[in-house]
Amino acid sequence: MTTSSRTSLLSRVTHWILNLSSTALAVLWSVPVLWAMVASFRPGNDPMSRGDVWFSTSVTLENYQRAWSLAPFGQYYLNTILVVVAILAVQLVTIVLAGFAFANYEFFGKRWIFFFVLLQMMIPTSALLAPNFSTIREMGIFDTRLAIAIPYFGSAFGTFLMRQAFKEVPRDLVDAGIIDGCSWWQLILHVYLPPSVPSLVAFGLSSATWHWNEFLWPMVITNSDKSRPLTAGLVRFTQLGEIGAQWSLLTAATLMVIAPLFITFLIFQRKFIQSFLHSGLK
Repeated sequence: MTTSSRTSLLSRVTHWILNLSSTALAVLWSVPVLWAMVASFRPGNDPMSRGDVWFSTSVTLENYQRAWSLAPFGQYYLNTILVVVAILAVQLVTIVLAGFAFANYEFFGKRWIFFFVLLQMMIPTSALLAPNFSTIREMGIFDTRLAIAIPYFGSAFGTFLMRQAFKEVPRDLVDAGIIDGCSWWQLILHVYLPPSVPSLVAFGLSSATWHWNEFLWPMVITNSDKSRPLTAGLVRFTQLGEIGAQWSLLTAATLMVIAPLFITFLIFQRKFIQSFLHSGLK
């Protein structure tokens, strides 16, 4: 066997091993989702004992109908969408302006300020619950959609991502814009933003996914259905049974919560992956 033949064989074997490993990981990741789907179609009075966790004697949509009737999902969806859109809209403005300042200007204490911005990424969210809660109560906006959104109007991760994206813009283009008389906001719109769109899209996807699934902060800061998002609304389904959660009902409600993001990803997965690849986001 020649060297080229051995190299070709080794390449094919490596390719097959990587494909099999990826397939195994995908199947392993999908098991909880598949189980939730199966459980959601089982009758509510069908016990899930050892040996029959996956299968049932009948299939029904009753759990989805009951879940929709037990909770105001219409209000939950509205609250979640408004919160996610509001957070993302403000974040896109703040991270672009912050990233532009760190990438384009030199000012006293720039490195230390950027260091403290990055330091926020190391602070766990749970450590900020008490001070954020106290601030929201002092502002008088407890149990509102604004209370959920306002702590996330700034993003250390987004600032870092946009600063790195703006650093990749050739300085010659920036200097040309300055010579042509561009103001700072024209530099952002016409010089910095066009090549940085993949980074913005990648951040937007991360932000929307994170805040759609956020649970702890909305649970702490809301007290009624008028402002409660989908994730916090799921709590009522853990308190219906006398001996614990009704799993068929709970899985149906959970799938109703994740369905919009899940379906959107399945439809636009190629665009999502391309945005992350082009932004360099891992």
